[in-house]
Amino acid sequence: MTTTVTPPETESAKATKPPRLPKSARAGGQLHGGPVAYAILVVFTIVSLFPLVWTAIAASRDNQRLAQTPPPFWFGSNLFNNLEIAWKDANLGEAFFNTTLVAGISAVTIVCLSTIAGFAFAKLRFRGRNAMMLIVIGTMMVPPQLSVIPLYMMVAKLDWTDQLQAVIFPSLVSAFGVFFMRQYLIQALPDEIIEAARVDGASSWRVVWHVVFPTARPAMAVLGMLMFVQTWNDFLWPFLVLTQTGSPTVQVAVAGLGRGYTPDQSLIMAGALLGTLPLLLVFAIFGKQIVGGIMQGAVKG
Repeated sequence: MTTTVTPPETESAKATKPPRLPKSARAGGQLHGGPVAYAILVVFTIVSLFPLVWTAIAASRDNQRLAQTPPPFWFGSNLFNNLEIAWKDANLGEAFFNTTLVAGISAVTIVCLSTIAGFAFAKLRFRGRNAMMLIVIGTMMVPPQLSVIPLYMMVAKLDWTDQLQAVIFPSLVSAFGVFFMRQYLIQALPDEIIEAARVDGASSWRVVWHVVFPTARPAMAVLGMLMFVQTWNDFLWPFLVLTQTGSPTVQVAVAGLGRGYTPDQSLIMAGALLGTLPLLLVFAIFGKQIVGGIMQGAVKG
């Protein structure tokens, strides 16, 4: 009976053997930052949270203490009292409902229309496509303040002043949304998938519903979040068109707080804090899903 002996590795084989990577550098391993990276993250976190924390501190004080020097840097005992007064004086319950309705309708409509238009500009071939895309991008360079007067004249002729549709309809489309979805679908949606759907007899709308929407879901979530926040924080146009107190949005309602010879800054800060909390709640609920969707779309793309 013979025994086979495996010869030892030669020096050349050892030289050509790839080095063994550390566990943190392998696929699926966690990367750990050093103390400098953690220090930078802590500084950025503190700087980012400071405006929100200062708003809460100012809302917990009275107007006389806020006028003193140095200003307070810790919470007082008037937070809940100021929040209650701001809620009642600004009628924020109705304002929250109105703003949620406006922002929700605008975000959903912008996401759907921008995805369809972005798919058309990204994957369909038609005459004048590049010129039309340049026009869409060009509208992003026009300051929105220039369109206030003609838009107000149109709303007045339709007798929509002091009504929510005057705020909803001008915000149903977004040039940024079209550009955003076009750039995403160019990379994330292969032409082979569309051609395969065409071979199976799918119509254009069926391709959009069964192929484009599932592929663009991560980008649609991000765009929906951005548009919801943008509409929620919009002040100029709602302030101009909702001239009465019948149907205010949150920003218009908060602007009416603290009026008087000496504005009550603590009430203004309390209203601003109440107007910010819903956005923080929305991001806390959907932020993880949005980030996970972005990473999933990046891996698939």
